[in-house]
Amino acid sequence: MRKWNVAPLVFFLLAGLVWALPPAHAAEGDVPGGKDYPGIGRFAGSVITGYEAKDFDATRLQAAAFADGKPTEELRPEGRITRIAYKTGPGPSMLEVARNFETQLQKAGFETLLSCTTDACGGIPFTEALDILPIPQMWVDGFDYRYYAGVKKTDSGETYATVLVSKNNDEIYAQLVVAVVGAIENKMIDAAAMAKGLGEAGHIALYGIYFDTDKAVIKPESAPTLAEIAKLLTGEPGLNVFIVGHTDNQGAYAYNMDLSKRRADAVAAALAKSYKIAPDRLRAAGVGFLAPVASNATDEGRALNRRVELVAP
Repeated sequence: MRKWNVAPLVFFLLAGLVWALPPAHAAEGDVPGGKDYPGIGRFAGSVITGYEAKDFDATRLQAAAFADGKPTEELRPEGRITRIAYKTGPGPSMLEVARNFETQLQKAGFETLLSCTTDACGGIPFTEALDILPIPQMWVDGFDYRYYAGVKKTDSGETYATVLVSKNNDEIYAQLVVAVVGAIENKMIDAAAMAKGLGEAGHIALYGIYFDTDKAVIKPESAPTLAEIAKLLTGEPGLNVFIVGHTDNQGAYAYNMDLSKRRADAVAAALAKSYKIAPDRLRAAGVGFLAPVASNATDEGRALNRRVELVAP
């Protein structure tokens, strides 16, 4: 009678049992605004300790182990970058957490570029050449870690993913970084283009006003677009506008409605305070994710839906 080796099958079945699919909303204990990357998820029982998503940024990954303490194949992809750090309580091993992430990424279509442990990767110098969220969001022991880097190539472009797993005392930390490669979008719209959009369509979308994830504080790099809005309104003293905030569909309805309104309020306040536009010429509103201009099923679509619009009354 032929004997079957069922150990590999049991391993993968058990690995599947400890994996958690992405929740619809943030899990209890997650940092504000933190959410799993779609289609990847988290190791069961983990909480998000750090979260950062940028429409355009650069990350740093190693596609090969170090040699003589130096990188041998370092990549710096640019595009939409998402960084998520997780903490798992005592119990699982680093290997178990790392293997679950690797298996999930392979299921999602990623091909392995590098999978290594401390000495094979390159020790402490290797960790110093990685894109890592700061302590206490992510803890890395340079003497004990595992690293994975993979790439997924499709007709629409390349996506890179890295996973770094280490520990602090008995707690396992894992960081996932996903880079959707893409050219920077030209988000600069001048006053003339704004006037044209308002005249022809009654509204115009502005992508040059920046906020951190889940925040309503305008970032300094928004100044050029704010200046163009002020130029438009100063040049047309009879023009009043609605400032309308929009979000993607990530998160609860009520939360996004409030966030979009607070962002619109922030733009109106900045125009009044810094550019001396009369407040009664500006009305702020937020519609959350109720007026998308693209599908929220993709990162690219969600990026287009996160915007501020000027609307003519």
